[in-house]
Amino acid sequence: MTPPGRPPALTRLSRSEALARLRSERFDVLILGGGINGAGLARDLALRAQAAGLAPKIALVEQRHFASGTSGKNSQLIHGGLRYLKQFEFHLVREALGERAILLEIAPHLVEPLPFLIPFYGPLARLYYGAGLALYDVLAGERNISRRRILSRAEVERLEPGLSRRRLTSAGIYYDCRVNAARLVLENLFDAARLGVAIANYVRAEGVARRDGDFVVVLADRLSGERFQACARQVVDATGPWQPASELRLVRGSHLVLPKVNASSYAIAHFAVDGRIFFVIPWGPDESLSLVGTTDVDHHAGPDEVRISAEEVRYIERVLAELFPQALPVRPVSAYSSLRPLLRAAEASATETSREHRIWTSLNGVLRIAGGKYTTYRKMSEEAAEALAGEIAPAWKGLCRTAELPLGGNSRRALEDLSACAGELAALHGLERTEVERLIHSHGLLAAAVVEHLPEAAPEGLSRLEAAVASFAVEHEMVERLADLLFVSTYWGYERSWERHELRRLAGWMGARLGWDELRQEAEVNLVERLLELPGREA
Repeated sequence: MTPPGRPPALTRLSRSEALARLRSERFDVLILGGGINGAGLARDLALRAQAAGLAPKIALVEQRHFASGTSGKNSQLIHGGLRYLKQFEFHLVREALGERAILLEIAPHLVEPLPFLIPFYGPLARLYYGAGLALYDVLAGERNISRRRILSRAEVERLEPGLSRRRLTSAGIYYDCRVNAARLVLENLFDAARLGVAIANYVRAEGVARRDGDFVVVLADRLSGERFQACARQVVDATGPWQPASELRLVRGSHLVLPKVNASSYAIAHFAVDGRIFFVIPWGPDESLSLVGTTDVDHHAGPDEVRISAEEVRYIERVLAELFPQALPVRPVSAYSSLRPLLRAAEASATETSREHRIWTSLNGVLRIAGGKYTTYRKMSEEAAEALAGEIAPAWKGLCRTAELPLGGNSRRALEDLSACAGELAALHGLERTEVERLIHSHGLLAAAVVEHLPEAAPEGLSRLEAAVASFAVEHEMVERLADLLFVSTYWGYERSWERHELRRLAGWMGARLGWDELRQEAEVNLVERLLELPGREA
């Protein structure tokens, strides 16, 4: 049986081709920002144009690498937002649970159900949180993953022997989903590119003006230093934290990656005394790590300087120690932080600020997208696309197909057929079946294209399959920096503690393919080390 697959959407020439189009074409829509909102909108608009029988005149630019900000550095969850029930935001939770069900169907390789255990401490906790879980099930409706259930204290102790037993009475089990957040952004962009959208990373918008009814945007290629103008009928600002700050509240969320904390394969959800929900999530290719967090801290520095603070590290470790007294002290493997650009709310704390979104036209005519949750990106994109269609392309109205067409063609049936060939692919290419299964989980129908990059022998520091994944990223995912590979195409950067000589070796391997000299290779290593630096730890 021939394994099903799809050809890559991008090549090493795609970026230069997109830049050439940006210089010469008049677009219907130019999207600024290559996070999940921009990527989702690009796909939605391109599918509408296709349905209307029109060639899409759509472009997207991102000032860094796609998904390198909030969209790739979140809690890696697709969830309804259990904690928003405490704030009576039932509409937000219902909408998010509906989107959770859709994403399970259109991206089953990247979004998968994950059981959560929420321990109940104190005599009223079972009643209070049990009622919340019951409401969560009701709001999910017929497309719920699985109904909640209650565990006795004895069952909890058998399942999680390291969990604090002080005042423990019982626990609840509920379901949400985990996601490879960065790759979900890439999959949206791949589909957009296949449909004719011009996409380019490392292109920054430096000015927006109106001329003869069109928008003229000054763009700067951050790799070459060239500045040029692009023309579009409409511009969308989906830059998140980089938008004008007057109406946004920047809240920093940080996570620690630790050696696996809990005993089971369940994620742990816990409401801390300050009202924040705290997660311990199985992470890594073999679930040997735990992703722990998050924080909600007002961020007053610029969006280009975002890193975990010593206070946040202490907060995460303190809450974790309350849950798992024997888990610490332990040296974190890594950490990451990102900004949530939330709509300002008077008198609300960072934790209480609503995750509702807003789509509106600013005074200069630019359509802006702000607020919202990663989980509801598809719905936000649909709303923004409808607004754009009303302004510039009435034929596109009502033609949203993003809820029914699988990302990258990754339907459940296609993935089942591909998984059935995992053993054959492994034997053909000298791989372990588990390696192929993990590749399918991360790359879906692109897996067959990835294995075409397998070297005959593994380079130092990488397995043969890791080398293939890295080579595919360079050739077909617009990877331009070492950080792009380590924190977007993969999460390798967070999944182990890197020594400088290891990063140099990987930079040398990439540099041979991208034409970097030794000075550039050192700069790439220095950047990754800065991104991985923890407070109080030497780089």
